[in-house]
Amino acid sequence: MGFMDSLKKGLSRSREAISEIFYMGGEVDEDFWEDLEDTLVMGDMGGEVASRVTDDLREQAARENITRAPQLREALAKRLAAEFVPAKGDPFTDLPSCVLFVGINGAGKTTTVGKLAGKAHGDGVPCLIGGADTFRAAAIEQLQVWGKRASVDVVTRERGADPASVCYDVIDEAERRGARLVLIDTAGRLHTSADLMRELAKVVNVTRKRCASMPVSVVLVIDATTGQNGLNQAKEFNQALDLDGLIVTKLDGTAKGGIALAISHQLGLPIFRIGVGETIDDLQSFDALEFCRALVGEGM
Repeated sequence: MGFMDSLKKGLSRSREAISEIFYMGGEVDEDFWEDLEDTLVMGDMGGEVASRVTDDLREQAARENITRAPQLREALAKRLAAEFVPAKGDPFTDLPSCVLFVGINGAGKTTTVGKLAGKAHGDGVPCLIGGADTFRAAAIEQLQVWGKRASVDVVTRERGADPASVCYDVIDEAERRGARLVLIDTAGRLHTSADLMRELAKVVNVTRKRCASMPVSVVLVIDATTGQNGLNQAKEFNQALDLDGLIVTKLDGTAKGGIALAISHQLGLPIFRIGVGETIDDLQSFDALEFCRALVGEGM
């Protein structure tokens, strides 16, 4: 199964919720426009985006004399895609690069690090993993399992070690080895804890100051199934850390995949990768138009 097939399958729940109004092939009338706007809002895209997209499509339909709902599928996909913030680069392919992964517990940070390390190794990129989550009991062991699976070495320290010091050691080792991609897993923490967020900001600042040999990016891993709470998380992390971008996981587990659009649009952040499954191949580069076509059912 190719990634587009995986994407379509993974977004099936979201697509059923968002594209239901197209299934019956009805007329483009006032009821259709009301249903479209309501459906976009219920898909977690946000009222502002839903209203603007609906108004723009209404104008296009009148201009092009579109009278049947299915004729607007592709137009809707393109209009939604335009709401995403485009990435100016890719910290996982624009090398050398150091990436710090942040987010709450359970978002999929460690798994994401492992998948990206496996991809880098497969592409022949000298890669190193850093384990700066020194608090969770099984964090280091889990990361080492992923490192072994990806054939990438993991730099860690004992449980309870200062995570900023771990990052310092990781950069030292990366420079010694000539690693081109450094992936650092940080401890999950609640965005509502000011103390924990300040501690994470220290980790980010130490890494940025120490890492003169390569640019440092801070990427938030967000679980799509958390819906609007995910947007609140992203706002708090961005305010505390000045994020560079996002990775959205577990899109196959939500009926409201539009949250990815809401977070990107409201925070002005690009999405670097999306996850729609458990395997390494189910984490892929984000393409806004492909995503939106899968979301609304275009080409199904």
